[in-house]
Amino acid sequence: MELPGKIALVTGGAHRVGREIAIALAHAGCHLAIHYHNAEKAAKETASTVEALGVNAAIFRSDLRALNQIEGLFRLIDSEIGPLDFLINSAAIMKKVAFHKADEEDWHNTIDLNLKAPFFCIQKAAERMRINGAGVIVNISDIAGLRPWREYPIHSISKAGLEMLTKVAARTYAPEVRVNAVAPGPVLKPDEMPDTRWQELGDALPLQRPGNAHDVARAVIFLLESDFITGETLVVDGGNQLI
Repeated sequence: MELPGKIALVTGGAHRVGREIAIALAHAGCHLAIHYHNAEKAAKETASTVEALGVNAAIFRSDLRALNQIEGLFRLIDSEIGPLDFLINSAAIMKKVAFHKADEEDWHNTIDLNLKAPFFCIQKAAERMRINGAGVIVNISDIAGLRPWREYPIHSISKAGLEMLTKVAARTYAPEVRVNAVAPGPVLKPDEMPDTRWQELGDALPLQRPGNAHDVARAVIFLLESDFITGETLVVDGGNQLI
């Protein structure tokens, strides 16, 4: 699909990987709906950066863990910027918690944002895209969904679910709507991780360096443009799965 002039919603688009995806879409000529929850200042800064590239941008606050707020988000987008062409499900939480110490709150905080929210965002977006005759959805997964991480058990489970959600949605909404995923490896250092440990992880990869958020954004652009790919996950991990 051609990108210039299309409208894209990026959940979690205020900062980190979501911000880089929003900027890459703007460079490609897309108009942006930038979702945020608590990072209003960052959302405004991202919108300003995007608008400086010559496209339109609007910010929308929503707690995607609540279905009524997802529904409200899509109604606002309908009324303020028009029908969506693209949805990028980037909003997520990655909390380190041991399996035996996790409680119900840990479970809901992660599952509701990482899996429940993409499910209902896809539902709402795809319904609209089908009416309009076309659309593309890209989920930002994680290599934790393909290989279990012992220290992030709920995160791993949520991303494994997102992998299956990608396939089920692709099957459900074809042919009008394509649904794919990107599974990043070490592309953005967790806040709590020491720089030395981050570099060690990069050095251990076949490509001998960590990636960056722009690598993920480029993969998203590829999947938006590639009209004969659906139900697939593009792994962007520097060869991590090879070791």
